[in-house]
Amino acid sequence: MEYRPVLSIAGSDSGGCAGIQADIKSISACGGFACTALTALTAQNTQGVNGVFAVPPAFLGEQMDAVCNDIDIKAVKIGMLHSAEVINRVAEKLTAHRLQKIVLDPVMVATSGDPLISPEAIDALKRILPQASLITPNIPEAELLLGETIARDTMEAQARKMGQTFQTAVLLKGGHLPQSDTMLDVLYDLNTDSTHRFENPYSPSNNTHGTGCSLSSAIATYLAHDLGLVEAVDKGITFVAQGIRSGADKNLGKGHGPIDFFWRQNQKA
Repeated sequence: MEYRPVLSIAGSDSGGCAGIQADIKSISACGGFACTALTALTAQNTQGVNGVFAVPPAFLGEQMDAVCNDIDIKAVKIGMLHSAEVINRVAEKLTAHRLQKIVLDPVMVATSGDPLISPEAIDALKRILPQASLITPNIPEAELLLGETIARDTMEAQARKMGQTFQTAVLLKGGHLPQSDTMLDVLYDLNTDSTHRFENPYSPSNNTHGTGCSLSSAIATYLAHDLGLVEAVDKGITFVAQGIRSGADKNLGKGHGPIDFFWRQNQKA
């Protein structure tokens, strides 16, 4: 039985809830083998980010070269890319190593609504979106990419518009919409020009730190196992939704904790 290596290109979270740490746990829980290329180090916990130390773009490229020259990467997850220089280096290496099945989580907006990357970096990010097999924006990120407001009843049309604009599949995540009994996510599949709705019961929880990281990592892992896009997205959403439910009553730190990454394994114990 062979490993299914998944390369995560993202920043670290010293608190272990999000970023590379969440990616490693999610990839492992979903049956992949996690490899990494760090874009930044953070001094972070459940209450917030206290500091960021950027990894030089040249060394980021060295990490990607070291992994890809030795290991047969089956899929890629990309998280926060904080500068145009980092984005351009990642784009260069994705092409050089002919990497496929790329899931890009366009982390651009903080929970507060403040931008996390510069306008120059946003422009660079838009230019590499067509290299991705799938992008997974939340509502604020999608609004920034499209330049228009998104509502629950317009999600399908706007996911299609985004996908056709950037020539990639789009999973538009509805977690930032006004609270409802159900959580709605919409997938636009560019290859089939079709949309797919995924609805799950709303699960109140304070432990949702890093859900976007976990979702994109899980989907990349299922793609690494050669599942089709719709099935990989469906299984990724289920993984996170169950992780939120299972982790709702668990405590870690004084702020927003993580999902229960290993709910499936704990059920079997």
